[in-house]
Amino acid sequence: MIPSPLPGQPQLHYRNQSLYLEDCRLADLAREHGTPLYVYSSAHMLAALAAYQRGFAGRRVQICYAMKANSSLAVLQLFAAQGCGFDIVSGGELARVLAAGGNPARVIFSGVGKTRAEMRQALEAGIQCFNVESEAELEVLSEVASSMGLRAPVSIRVNPNVDAKTHPYISTGLKGNKFGIAHERTLATYQRAAALPGLRVVGIDCHIGSQITEEAPFMDALERMLDLVDAIEAAGIAIQHIDFGGGLGIDYNGDTPPAADALWQRLLQRLDARGHGDRLLMIEPGRSLVGNAGVCLTEVLYLKPGEDKNFCIVDAAMNDLPRPAMYQAYHAIVPLDCAAEGRQGVTYDVVGPVCESGDWLGRERQLAVQPGDLLAVLSAGAYCSAMGSTYNSRPRPAEVLVSAGTAQVVRRRESISDLLRNEQLPAQAGGL
Repeated sequence: MIPSPLPGQPQLHYRNQSLYLEDCRLADLAREHGTPLYVYSSAHMLAALAAYQRGFAGRRVQICYAMKANSSLAVLQLFAAQGCGFDIVSGGELARVLAAGGNPARVIFSGVGKTRAEMRQALEAGIQCFNVESEAELEVLSEVASSMGLRAPVSIRVNPNVDAKTHPYISTGLKGNKFGIAHERTLATYQRAAALPGLRVVGIDCHIGSQITEEAPFMDALERMLDLVDAIEAAGIAIQHIDFGGGLGIDYNGDTPPAADALWQRLLQRLDARGHGDRLLMIEPGRSLVGNAGVCLTEVLYLKPGEDKNFCIVDAAMNDLPRPAMYQAYHAIVPLDCAAEGRQGVTYDVVGPVCESGDWLGRERQLAVQPGDLLAVLSAGAYCSAMGSTYNSRPRPAEVLVSAGTAQVVRRRESISDLLRNEQLPAQAGGL
């Protein structure tokens, strides 16, 4: 069944019964570059970014792309060219930002487990801010910065105990989550940060989860954050910026998250009413910028009928696109040629070649397919290729970026030689 509208429209659309991304026929790309294959639309990413920019018109706001969603250098370069900063969670991600031409002075370093080496790397690069996630991290960061003769700019990530009403694996703002400082410990933690010699307090941060499709959790977190800002500043500690994180969801299966521009206009109205409208704001969108910009193309290898289930076995697998196996996530799966819809449809579980029962891309999907047909797994721009692996010694897919009718390979397909390059056989005992 083909969803209407397609997640990713208008850039993703059928034309003469063939599926296109922008002006590129996806079947042609699959045949040219092989499958599995990721294809991304630059126009979709720019349109998603523009919605945020409209919502923030006339305001002091810095948009920091949460690059864990998709860390392809081509994607980073596109957002850097639009003036975006970046939200990173590792030293490797910082290296990617720099390789893509991003400005380190617009980088926020989040994450609960920063190492001393990563702290030094970020301080040497001159990043904008560390989002500190524990009291122990404050002490270590101050020590590292002091040893370099520096003061690290810090924003403390607050855990406001707000239910984002999303999957428990991607909820980050409840007391039971590993992220951030507990709401009731926030003021004392800021007082400790202000007293440490290697730190300079610059902001406050909050991120309550991912794939949020309702407005209420954002409003609840906003109110709690502003209460904390008032309390912290009343204690004599200035807050230069407020970072509201990200988490806005996308349409996977008829989901209806609020539009970015409309959501932020409502949040800004409340910010004004509380007397904080002139503050520098930071946000960290990830999935909402890239999720529906990407598709994963795959070929049907075999059809395997059974008494209880029918299986459509494809050449993409859980190592290529892990979200269904990890989160039981839904991705629409559609044919690249919808003329096949005229065939008799069958209900299939769409599965890959990996040797795990959890290797599935879609369950109970009505498809009219035969071996050799090409399918697109939709909404695959975020947390798909970025979370991929080489499990079962399967090389990772190529990635293609389409823009203004042209398609360019931005990540070549890995080879078996790539997988073996960093390994070596040990010397055998006895000189055998």
